[in-house]
Amino acid sequence: MSALAPQMVRFTVNGQGVEVDAAGDVPLLAVLRGELGLTGSRFGCGLEQCGACTVLVDGEPAYACSRPAWSVADRSVATIEAAEHDLVLAALRRAFLDEQAGQCGYCLSGIILSARALLAREPSPDRPAIVAALDRHLCRCGAHNRIVRAVQRAAARLAEEVAP
Repeated sequence: MSALAPQMVRFTVNGQGVEVDAAGDVPLLAVLRGELGLTGSRFGCGLEQCGACTVLVDGEPAYACSRPAWSVADRSVATIEAAEHDLVLAALRRAFLDEQAGQCGYCLSGIILSARALLAREPSPDRPAIVAALDRHLCRCGAHNRIVRAVQRAAARLAEEVAP
């Protein structure tokens, strides 16, 4: 598949199949926000340094600001809007609210999605694992400790829900 030729790209977003025109190297973030109306992922720096644009591609965190839309052909993309149908994302969102883990909230969708990927790999992460998983994100509000506590709270809540 040529990256520069106009083309229709099929992929799954939040469990729904979509087909979009991904002409040239249009970023995935532009397609998500502009064509699909999924505005939870945000443009921050455009240089893969802040994480505000983070989405999950096949369950792994990925920067949507620099990833060409054609690169997700036949793959699965999850945005923060998937929280409506994802128990782990919903638990994370609830924990972030309970811990008041954000002030402006601009970075939180990316942080929550990275935390989602962490909890999929490691359901009971310790503090160093959480810090490492969220290291690629910048939060200028200084809510780092509350963010880590929110991930811990969500993990504990999920563990209670699945315990026999």
